[in-house]
Amino acid sequence: MSPLAAVGPAFTQVWTAFTVDTAPTPGVAVVNLVGPGRGNMMGRAFWAELPQVFAALDADESVRAVVLTGAGNHFSTGLDVAEVLGGWMGKLGPGSVAQAAQRTELLGLIREMQAGITSVATCSKPVIAAVSGWCIGGGVDLVSAADVRLASADAKFSVREARLAIVADVGSLQRLRGIIGEGALRELALTGKDITAERAGRIGLVNDMYPDAAALLEAALGMAGEIAANSPLAVAGTKAILNEDREEIVARGLRHVSLWNSAFLHSEDLLEAVAAMGERRPGVFMGH
Repeated sequence: MSPLAAVGPAFTQVWTAFTVDTAPTPGVAVVNLVGPGRGNMMGRAFWAELPQVFAALDADESVRAVVLTGAGNHFSTGLDVAEVLGGWMGKLGPGSVAQAAQRTELLGLIREMQAGITSVATCSKPVIAAVSGWCIGGGVDLVSAADVRLASADAKFSVREARLAIVADVGSLQRLRGIIGEGALRELALTGKDITAERAGRIGLVNDMYPDAAALLEAALGMAGEIAANSPLAVAGTKAILNEDREEIVARGLRHVSLWNSAFLHSEDLLEAVAAMGERRPGVFMGH
């Protein structure tokens, strides 16, 4: 197999929230989350570009496996709530009367974000997530859509949405059930607690742990190289078969939570969560 030629649109297009590069290993692409924003936060550019990046990689015959990682010290600190949801505070706030159009628009936004994460899960090229530092909220949604998750010893994971008065709505609640099991999923999702890479390994969230980011990337590239050396037809077929039942169940769950959040996302608790984030204090929630 000839070395990966970086000529496809995934490699040649200039992205805002990502870089896409070739790896020394033939057939392997490396997708880096690069922000913009503190800790590779997931702003509007991220959600717009994510499905485009993975559609381009899916269509590129020179790509046989993908390593997904974060630039800098963290994988991702999750959704940029202020940028993505800030505008909805006014649209659905006090004084609003008829809100069907606004809630329909919000439903469309949620489903676009869901489709972005799903593009990783349904990409015919296997995706290995290599996680260092924080992986919070939307970051966990993203890695739950990968085929394999590896972590460095400093990695920390948090399904944090409940602490922000949000029901996680882009895939972690649906996909993690088959990865870590019902009990661990409910613990993480209902408490919003942070867990270490060691705990993530014990519950099966990550396949293996490495001492530092350099060793992690080396291992991820090595595993991607093993995949890339196999028959691409057999690999794509294997992933399609593995996805069959799961993605049908996931799609049903995503439809449900998108309707739930388009109806109930806006609350006094959400406004309090946003204010608390800005003031760097714990939120005080009253269930309103």
